[in-house]
Amino acid sequence: MDKIKSFSAATGGIWERLRQEAAAAATVEPALEGLLGGMIMERDSLGEALGHLLGRKLGDEAVSAAAIRELCVEALRSDPAMIDHYMRDMAASHERDPACRSWLQPFLFFKGVAALQAHRIAHWLWHQERQLMAFHIQSRCSEIFQVDIHPAALIGSGIFLDHATGTVIGETSVVGDDVSMLQSVTLGGNGKERGDRHPKIGRGVLISSGAKVLGNIRVGDEARIAAGSVVLHDVPPCVTVAGVPAKIVRVPSPEHPAECMDHSFDL
Repeated sequence: MDKIKSFSAATGGIWERLRQEAAAAATVEPALEGLLGGMIMERDSLGEALGHLLGRKLGDEAVSAAAIRELCVEALRSDPAMIDHYMRDMAASHERDPACRSWLQPFLFFKGVAALQAHRIAHWLWHQERQLMAFHIQSRCSEIFQVDIHPAALIGSGIFLDHATGTVIGETSVVGDDVSMLQSVTLGGNGKERGDRHPKIGRGVLISSGAKVLGNIRVGDEARIAAGSVVLHDVPPCVTVAGVPAKIVRVPSPEHPAECMDHSFDL
């Protein structure tokens, strides 16, 4: 397989940190030396490492790990911006998750980060009219990560899927930059109509665990959706909504809610 070179000089910082952390970790945990070498230390770039990671996780008897790696090579060469999105997603997990103590964690173990990058590959395939392969990637993500994102969904960068288990994002959903979502969030339809039927999530929105946002509705920039809420109507920017059905309970919401990850509010 041809090597993928770094497409953005800005990736160098994260890539170098990953390599340093991998080398240090291999001396502390010799049992992980093979994993760290194969995923990071023997790779020439963050893009190449991503291809090996997704191949290892998503390859199966139907589509091998090598074939997944080749898809990543092809996609990343065609759309180098995906590396920048990957870097921003990694940084979002590193900065917003208090359980994150290294760059190795989101790279190797955070399935929300991996699922987002797999979706970006599937989204690229979708727009190359390779829909069957895009659906295969989606299906494997659902099986392996318990994250189900339709290949046509449009996802921004700097996205944090915390825990990620049970995340469902429908076909015509749009998710803006710098959004944070916790586990068991659904961006779904509201009925069986076709066409544009899924939510449009603005920049910097925080969606807490178990929330359901249903229908072709808009959630404004930097809004918050409380845990367990069912949102059926548009949400203005910079407010907090909660309940079933969700109603505005706080105006304004905290500044930059997706970054501060503050889920509390006073009724």
